[in-house]
Amino acid sequence: MTSAALARALADIDAVFHGFANPQESGCGYCHGENEIAYLRTPSVPLPLDSLGMFLFEVPDHFDDHATAMRRLLPQGARAMAEGSLSALALGGHGMTRVRWRSWPAEQVAAVDAFLHAWWQDSVATPEPPYGIEDVFDTCVTIARTVMPFLDAWPHGPVPDAHLARCADLWLYELLSDCSPFSWWYDDTAERGLTDLRAWLSGPGAARLRAQGEPDLATRAELLVLPYDERWAHPYWETVPVPD
Repeated sequence: MTSAALARALADIDAVFHGFANPQESGCGYCHGENEIAYLRTPSVPLPLDSLGMFLFEVPDHFDDHATAMRRLLPQGARAMAEGSLSALALGGHGMTRVRWRSWPAEQVAAVDAFLHAWWQDSVATPEPPYGIEDVFDTCVTIARTVMPFLDAWPHGPVPDAHLARCADLWLYELLSDCSPFSWWYDDTAERGLTDLRAWLSGPGAARLRAQGEPDLATRAELLVLPYDERWAHPYWETVPVPD
């Protein structure tokens, strides 16, 4: 069941972004048929879900006006993300990661921000959200271009704690090797996001993992504060069972 906060955020997205379209949009004739591109020129008409998914994750140079296309798609797109009706989230870089939406009018910025935070809070409180919790987090933070508001607002409780353990396990696989767990974060905010994730996971995140009975994950998270060579030379690794 959708939370009240998420329902309000979706209603705001509907209201704020109603009626957007570029009547001159020509799209990409190689990737999309004229019948699909016509939806981008026509405001407020629902797209077929497969077309919506392709447009949401399409590269900017496939549009004449990418920012307007994203505004056109947001009402249906945000609802599809929240309801889980897209085929997947990890189809590539979400279009909203490729527009400077924080330069849009304040009402639009506030609506996008509210949706991202409400969707995250709803997902992390749900035992089995429509998409993997790591994919929801990745999508939210790469669109928002920051990780801290989502990490700091991670609720406590059995369900959010289980999601934290899952995410930590997946993130540490990359972070311990100095790689990024964010597949589609390319701009100049990416390094800051990665630094913030390391710092949070090795500090408050590790403390939470230990408190919820995940000492192994907590120890590995704490290793992130060490330089690469010291990290892998740590005695912890001598205690890890070797798979048969």
